[in-house]
Amino acid sequence: MRRFSCFLLLSAVVACGGETERPSVKAPVPGACAGDLAAESNAGHELRKLFDEEWEYAMKDSPTWASELGDLRYNDRWDETSLAAVSRRNAHDREVLERARRIDAKLLATDARLSHELFVRRYALAVEAAPFNFELLPIDHRGGIQTADELADSLQWNDAKSYEDWNARLRAFPTYMKGVLELLREGVRLGVTHPKVVMARVPAQLKKQIVTDAGKSPFFVPFAHMPESLPAAERARITDDAKRAIMASVVPAFKELDQFIASTYLPACKDDVGVWALPNGKALYAFAVRRHTTTNKTPEEIHALGLSEVARIRAEMERVKQKTGFAGSMKEFFQFLRTDPRFFLTSKEALLTAYRDVAKRVDPQLVKLFGKLPRTPYGVSPIPDVAAPDTTTAYYREPAADGTRGGTYFVNLYKPETRPTWEMVALTMHEAVPGHHLQLALANEQTDLPKFRRFGDYTTAYVEGWALYAESLGDEIGMYDDPYAKFGQLTYEMWRAVRLVVDTGIHDKHWSRQQAIDFFMENAPKQKTEIENEIDRYITWPGQALAYKMGELTIKELRKKREATLGPKFDERKFHDQLLEHGALPLDILARELN
Repeated sequence: MRRFSCFLLLSAVVACGGETERPSVKAPVPGACAGDLAAESNAGHELRKLFDEEWEYAMKDSPTWASELGDLRYNDRWDETSLAAVSRRNAHDREVLERARRIDAKLLATDARLSHELFVRRYALAVEAAPFNFELLPIDHRGGIQTADELADSLQWNDAKSYEDWNARLRAFPTYMKGVLELLREGVRLGVTHPKVVMARVPAQLKKQIVTDAGKSPFFVPFAHMPESLPAAERARITDDAKRAIMASVVPAFKELDQFIASTYLPACKDDVGVWALPNGKALYAFAVRRHTTTNKTPEEIHALGLSEVARIRAEMERVKQKTGFAGSMKEFFQFLRTDPRFFLTSKEALLTAYRDVAKRVDPQLVKLFGKLPRTPYGVSPIPDVAAPDTTTAYYREPAADGTRGGTYFVNLYKPETRPTWEMVALTMHEAVPGHHLQLALANEQTDLPKFRRFGDYTTAYVEGWALYAESLGDEIGMYDDPYAKFGQLTYEMWRAVRLVVDTGIHDKHWSRQQAIDFFMENAPKQKTEIENEIDRYITWPGQALAYKMGELTIKELRKKREATLGPKFDERKFHDQLLEHGALPLDILARELN
């Protein structure tokens, strides 16, 4: 899973099209008059101007996103989270959409036309999403203001200003919290809240932020290892400022949120777990499905597809189980995989080392699968302790846009005795290489693409579909030579097939949380704790989990067609390079461009 920091995907652009466009030297169309060429030039200029202005707007409007991308201009502030800010952004989206639609796409060069199409689609979706009030759900058990300290891990800590900017953010924290509380209160008023079962996890996270010693606050972590180049007196001054800000601004803000959650928000949360229970919930889910899958398939169609995929993968699991020599039933085999000590490491240190070892096994094999590899490196790091108990097995954070930070494959070391080694290969191939890191780093390095195509997070079906497809490539480079590792890959594929069933089950068919857990447990040997975390993720993020399998199936179908057309001339490395060369695309546009 790629971990997204925000929904923004606005952009600037040096050249407004894809990798081949050079508007200033484009050959004239035979027979074109000067007026035609002038109109084409004007359209391209307007598009580039729009992209430039919107990127600047995005960076200023979302300072935390800018910070993560390496843009340091707004490092002293948080995103504005008030109702007024939501209204302003909605109005801005409508204005930008109208402006983009006024640009005549027929006058643009081919690659610029694709960028224009993607840009218009993004804003059309944003405008369509506004009435569903997604902004009134600013926190859940997986993240929100209670994990805002994690931003520090994305920042550069080179000089006094970097620390002073962080201290300014700490002092501004009450305003940030005021906006979040305003959204939550409006959610209570309108009946737009997350279910009680998942929000009940949040108070324990808040308690970790309500410290009596500023030095133990997660927001103080950057001050533990300040650069020696700073004079001692300056380090002491900045550190004292941070401690004062934490105790005067951050801790009281979290106390207010903790009290509000306990006294007002949790009592207002529903026991039902599907978004069907929210105002206009059926339409909300249909929209979420369409947005996350970039298809027009209905929840009913996706549910049926999921059941079909579960049956297919189950049959393959049976064949691999036989290769292990295990004589019992599949249910017994699942229990064996969940409990046998041979599949577990006993310390966090050993688990982290094992993940890093797997990554190093994959790296040298990539040249067999790709003609072009990213220059940007990646690392393997633990998920922060404050979030680890309530989040997924792993996730990926893409590199900084300015090259100052590589990609990061975050792995969950909480309770290592519950994290089986047979899942490590598939997980690494999904989150690191050849999955998220390879695809996202390559996109980031394509400087001739518009920035919203390099850094945008609106094409979940492509990004996650690619990463799931990447898991299957382990067969081709010898990563699944152990039948247990192969079963792990099938478990992960089954996991994504199960998602098609349980996500639609919860949000469209009114399944209970326990029904979803039971279905998952019956069809995949993941640990119960992990399954519960997964189900709670689907509850709070309707439709997103569908993107993985829908994207993977599309990519596999495109490959199957290419292989049938080219026969022995099919070149896997060229096919993969072609899949990745345009950055992330909606599935319908991907199929069109590849064809």
